[in-house]
Parts: sequence; C-alpha cells; structure tokens
Amino acid sequence: MKVLVTGGAGYVGSHTTKLLEQAGHEAWVFDSLVTGHRQAVTPGRLIEGHLGDRAEIQAALQEHQIEAVFHFAAFALVGESVAQPDLYYQNNVVCTLNLLEAMRASNVNRIIFSSTTATYGEPDTIPITEDVRQEPINPYGFTKLVIERALEDYARAYGFGYAALRYFNAAGASPSGEIGEDHDPESHLIPIVLQVALGQREQISIFGDDYATPDGTCIRDYVHVDDLGRAHLKALDRLETGEGMRLNLGTGRGNSVREIIEACRRVTGHSIPEVIGSRRPGDPSELIADASLANRVLDWQPEYTDIEGIVETAWNWHRHHPRGYASRA
Repeated sequence: MKVLVTGGAGYVGSHTTKLLEQAGHEAWVFDSLVTGHRQAVTPGRLIEGHLGDRAEIQAALQEHQIEAVFHFAAFALVGESVAQPDLYYQNNVVCTLNLLEAMRASNVNRIIFSSTTATYGEPDTIPITEDVRQEPINPYGFTKLVIERALEDYARAYGFGYAALRYFNAAGASPSGEIGEDHDPESHLIPIVLQVALGQREQISIFGDDYATPDGTCIRDYVHVDDLGRAHLKALDRLETGEGMRLNLGTGRGNSVREIIEACRRVTGHSIPEVIGSRRPGDPSELIADASLANRVLDWQPEYTDIEGIVETAWNWHRHHPRGYASRA
C-alpha cells in the first residue's frame, strides 16, 4: 500500500516506517522536522510540511495516491503540556483535525493513530484494560483522548476505518543500529541512564523511592519500539471502513526504575551512580498493560519480552551515536 507517515522522522514513526518499507509498502514521511530527524528518513521519501497547512497535506495525499495514514506527529511532553497547553491543543488537536479533513477531501479513509496510556490518567486497576475509564490528568493525555473520540465520530459519520493504539513506555532501538532514540531534551528513562554510562551525565536521579512497590520505585511497562511498529502493520491489514479499534500495546510486564538502572549496569558494564530525589507530582506508582485484546484482534505479541534485550538495542544505538543523529555529521 501507499502510506503517508506523519511524524515519520521521529522516534516511533521512523522505526515503523522502516518496517513498512521492509514489508514492501510505499511509505512517504510527512514531517516538519521540529523534533524529527532528516537522517532517520529514507532519502527521497521525506515531504517537509506542517499539519497546520491543510493544502500541503492534501497535496501530499493526492500526489502520492495515498491509501492509508499512520499518524505519529504530536508533541508528547507531559510537563510541557501543563506549562503550555496552547501548544498541545493547537498541534495535537487542531492540526490532527486538519489532517482528517484533508484525508476526507482526498478520499483517504484509513488511519492508524498513535495514542497513549496517558489517556487513562491514574487507573484504579492494574493491569490496565481498554475498558478502564479514561480520565487524563494532563493536557497531553487529554489531547490524545480528544482525537480518539474524533476518530470514532469520523468512522460513524464518514466511514473512516481507524486504529487508536495506546502505547505504554516505548523503548529500545532498531537492532540494525541504523536508527534509534534522539530527543532534545531527553525525557525517557533508558536513554537518560545510558547517558550516565557514556559520561554525559554525572548520575541518574530516582524520583522517589517510597512508592508502594517491591523496591519503592515506580514500575512501568517497557515495550520495544519495533514491537510497536509491528502492531501498526498488523492493524493496517485489519482496518475496516466504518469501524475502529482501540488497543493497548505493552508487554504485560513491569520493571521498576531500579530494575532499569540495574539492567543498564549489566549491559554497559558501567557503575551508573544514582541519587534519590523527591517524587514528581502525578507519577502513578505502577502502570502495566493488559494487551490481551491486541493479541486476539491483531495476533500481536511483543518479540522483546526481557528488559535486558531492550536495553541492549538501545545501548548499541547510543554508544555508536553518542550525540544522536548529529554523530553522523
């Protein structure tokens, strides 16, 4: 199929685009490069544009005879969304509605949407199933929930087929070492810990060690970025017009902050000094996915089930690209 990947120069988007290409699809990346990286895109496949310009989107959809859209483009920093909600409502909501209207005008009615566990807020039950009440506690999570609801309405009114895939903690890098994780500023735990191993930070700060967990630190469900990408490809094969899927993507296993640090120590051979800091507001003690619905609907299950295997792919990327994509310059 001919697929337009918005945000395909970013972390999850670039890995999914590579998998699309390997599967024989014709993938075009639409990205503003505000946070994405040109080097992460196959030469000749990048369309520089902004989702705020509906005419640009329509031109890309029509010129390349696009049949489906993978929508990754979004701002995704929780703290920033609290401090600057205007950026998140404009970029994540208004620009996505521009995309949906450009698709409708171009007779493209299949879309796979990058959603998030942040739509659940602070769930009462663990593991989290798709029918847990969605009560986001920050603007980032709410903007994703708004689009999930919009997709439901577009499916009902305009015959869209959609999948809203709710990620837990994306982690790791392509095992080929060709592409990986490069954020500025970096907000994900594993690359921050690996930056200590590389000598780019003095220590790793643990935000609270008094949670109601076995070792006192927060527990999260880490899912490999390529496993997320494979779920997108499986969803593409199962999209039905006028219908939607809302699925959790996780491993069903949790790792604490301390367990992540220990895994990084074993993989890198570095001591990785740590310090204990105070809790961050709004950090739930535990977030673990129940991804059994994705297994049934998509016949999907993660290939990376051991945290050391995930860390090894990340370390392979970071030690060969200590400055991210700038290391290639």
